[in-house]
Amino acid sequence: MKSTRHTRSLLDELIQVSRRFGADPDFVLAGGGNTSVKDGNLLLVKASGASLAAIDASGFVRMDQDKLASLFSAQFSKNEQTRESEVLRHLMAARLPGEEQKRPSVETLLHALLPKKFVVHTHPALVNGLTCGRNGQAIATRLFGARVLWVPYTNPGYTLAARVQKLLAECKRAPDILLMENHGLIVSANTADEVEALSQNVLRLLRRQVRKEADLTAGKYNPELVAHMAPVVRMAVMDQTPGIVRFEANRAFSAFVRKARSFAPLLRPFTPDHMVYCQATPCFVPAKATLIGQEDAVKASVRLYREKHGMAPKVVAIQKLGVFAIGQDAASADIALSLFRDAARVAIYAANFGGPKPMTPRQVKFIAAWEVERYRRKVSLGNQTGARLTGKIAIVTGGAQGFGLGIASALLREGAHVILADRNLAQAEQSATALEQRYGRGRVKAVAVDVGDDTSVRNMVLKSVITFGGMDLLVSNAGILKAGPLDTLTPADFDLVTRVNYTGFYLCTRHVAEIMKIQHRTRPGYWMDIVQINSKSGLAGSKANFAYAGGKFGGIGLTQSFALELVDFHIKVNAICPGNLLDGPLWSDPVNGLFVQYLKAGKVPGARTVADVRRFYEAKVPMHRGCHVEDVTRALLYAVEQQYETGQAIPVTGGQNMLN
Repeated sequence: MKSTRHTRSLLDELIQVSRRFGADPDFVLAGGGNTSVKDGNLLLVKASGASLAAIDASGFVRMDQDKLASLFSAQFSKNEQTRESEVLRHLMAARLPGEEQKRPSVETLLHALLPKKFVVHTHPALVNGLTCGRNGQAIATRLFGARVLWVPYTNPGYTLAARVQKLLAECKRAPDILLMENHGLIVSANTADEVEALSQNVLRLLRRQVRKEADLTAGKYNPELVAHMAPVVRMAVMDQTPGIVRFEANRAFSAFVRKARSFAPLLRPFTPDHMVYCQATPCFVPAKATLIGQEDAVKASVRLYREKHGMAPKVVAIQKLGVFAIGQDAASADIALSLFRDAARVAIYAANFGGPKPMTPRQVKFIAAWEVERYRRKVSLGNQTGARLTGKIAIVTGGAQGFGLGIASALLREGAHVILADRNLAQAEQSATALEQRYGRGRVKAVAVDVGDDTSVRNMVLKSVITFGGMDLLVSNAGILKAGPLDTLTPADFDLVTRVNYTGFYLCTRHVAEIMKIQHRTRPGYWMDIVQINSKSGLAGSKANFAYAGGKFGGIGLTQSFALELVDFHIKVNAICPGNLLDGPLWSDPVNGLFVQYLKAGKVPGARTVADVRRFYEAKVPMHRGCHVEDVTRALLYAVEQQYETGQAIPVTGGQNMLN
């Protein structure tokens, strides 16, 4: 074995080339592919589940090459599935001490077979157009000659490694490039630069053969129809918890979903990777003339899919509309969509190489049952957090800052995906970026809204549903306060406060409830929630603050009325009435905060400073402090989880307001 310094140098080189390939969508999707380097008897190979784009030293497993070589002379079961389990145990035993927590790539034996130092295994759509083409082998022989070894489709793992070992023994010279039918590309060389050059050269030669490219530019679709059907798909495929649905209608997809016959090339997977993320086959739903008819068609198609395959689909294509991909979160839904997009590219590229040739039913059956692929599917799903709102989709109006931002953060912490809806879109986008860095990519979306404008609210809901696929929780938090006595508060200010605080709650409920009713029709037992962030001013009058208090009193009336109207659709409607958030911007802003407004309005007798106003309000609370965001979020989570409460106004006031 070479020196530690030499090994580290090779590892650094391997990390850099792995990241370059991992960041290039022409070669790698969803973190797939694997890489390795040899140093004497040491093999450093990518660990299963590690992503090439962000890999570091911890993402590689150190393996003993002598132990790996011994596997080819060992005796294993004749049953293929049993044999693969036995091989896995031997593979694990070939790890060096200290590597026990890592699982080596499924293709480790292939890497060990090739004599060159660096090995890179990728799955370019262009290459797989060739390896999944009916004339792929003949064209590969013509283009590359003896430089390339064509490997007929073989079930992956030990069986594939053993076949490659036999094919290599028959070669007059060791090939630098392996083209694996219905699988991908393996390139080996003694330097990382050579590996890159060889891989790029394969793509350059194949591009010269391509006459038909995949057009992935955005196609036209009806956003209202998508926003109607996405919740149906989401509820139809739901198992234990709801998920996230992503939609796409690029021009390639639009051509495939035109009719059942044009979609046929995508009904079987081209490679094992497509199975891991998209399952063995998508669900195709025929087009219907009416919305209710289309809802019924989705439900019927998914039901038949479950009966046939024993599980829900991860991809649902609706004729003449587009493709919906489903995941437990936005990241996994995006991966499923990207892999199905890749399958479409492979199908189109394969048309240049004799037409598409997907995996056979027998090959699909093996992959579906193979323990290694079950492990990969588990890894691809990520960690189930067991959070209280896993898979839930929420809108928080007024979510860009302050109270709304604190509520959104709490919902994300509990597993929800959140729309930050705010009039200040720039601030909402900035907040969404910060929250994603904390809680995960794709979990937050900023959307502009003026809650007092019907068209604006409708567009907010439309964008929200197209983003995540449905709606489970509306937190109607947006509010405005302008204090003043009768003789100074203008009618314009009164109308503004009422439009935002009262009418805004009505408009948001109206449009969100429409989506929730669609979900109810598809899954009648599923409960959803609408929660207004009201105020203690909705429970008791407020001197020189009548516009705000009147709107909040009205909000409780709306809450009770909406609760009665929507309960039959399994929509609970409650209000939370917080005490004064004295540390929040509504109160503490030095220019427009309530402390300043109340001081100017003379609302607190004898107060000469902002500090006097603050002490006055703290003294009103038996717990002697203002309300905190976490006080409200606890009540919010209670309202969502409690299935036997609707129409309630829950005080969170430190004892300042007590219900009779």
